[in-house]
Amino acid sequence: MRTALWVWFIFINVVGYLVMSEDKKRARNRRERVPERTLFMLAAIGGALGVWIAMYRKRHKTRHLSFRIGIPLLLFVNAVLYAYFLS
Repeated sequence: MRTALWVWFIFINVVGYLVMSEDKKRARNRRERVPERTLFMLAAIGGALGVWIAMYRKRHKTRHLSFRIGIPLLLFVNAVLYAYFLS
């Protein structure tokens, strides 16, 4: 169970980081964007750390209040749940 949870943690956070990075790239090129709902869903299902890191490394969505509050809140919830299931 622990191994599977670690694999999930790494996988979903890499996916969250890559999707957020791709959305930034699409924004610069004025192409069709990744819906914000998708970014929040990735964060909610365990990828908040990856989304949060990409948000600040790529300087993407940092002006959106919903992201400045929502992603850290989901990161906290993720941390609590991961800690619970890994203990």
